[in-house]
Amino acid sequence: MPETKEVVNNDRHPESSPSLGTKQSPNGSRELRAIPAVRRRLPDERRSLTHHFSIGGQEGYVTVGLYEDGLPGELFIRMAKEGSTVSGLMDSFATAVSLALQYGVPLKILCDKFSHTRFEPSGWSGNPNIGYAKSLMDYLFRWLELRFLKGEQGVLFVRQSSTEMQPEGNSAKALSLLVELGDAPSCQFCGSLMVRNGSCYRCLECGSTSGCS
Repeated sequence: MPETKEVVNNDRHPESSPSLGTKQSPNGSRELRAIPAVRRRLPDERRSLTHHFSIGGQEGYVTVGLYEDGLPGELFIRMAKEGSTVSGLMDSFATAVSLALQYGVPLKILCDKFSHTRFEPSGWSGNPNIGYAKSLMDYLFRWLELRFLKGEQGVLFVRQSSTEMQPEGNSAKALSLLVELGDAPSCQFCGSLMVRNGSCYRCLECGSTSGCS
């Protein structure tokens, strides 16, 4: 007849007793016990924020539902071209992000994961806080990070009032830079506009060229 072993809890120290989320195994070691995730649903009436975006000819609206404390709890992405593949993918992806937020995934983790992902469509967003967007995902999560994590900091282009006139020298330099850009392509590595360098183009941000040395 097999011998049975009795596990005795001596309670010699408060830390020796099993804590919440662990269980005592027969050999005396502790094993992690799975704790079911709890979904934090939004109230039936909630505040929301809607933002318009346009990247690479793809226009759309992102609506963020907010909890009472102002944190985002759901995401709706509506593309202008209804019925397209991009529209269906973005709608399904927004549902997945909403579930992740309601089950406690921090927004910072999602922003760090999906920001700066590169795929088409990409291009200039027209948003002075973001500038060039490498993809729809890149734009949306960089906007979420600026809006809810950084308080819309990191402005790339400073808008000056009409009373703040720049000297002629700076205006001339800006005009010469604009002429130098011309129809310059965007850098394939960092996405910034390149400037003419002889018979080819050079990126002022990362130093890469379009083929010339």
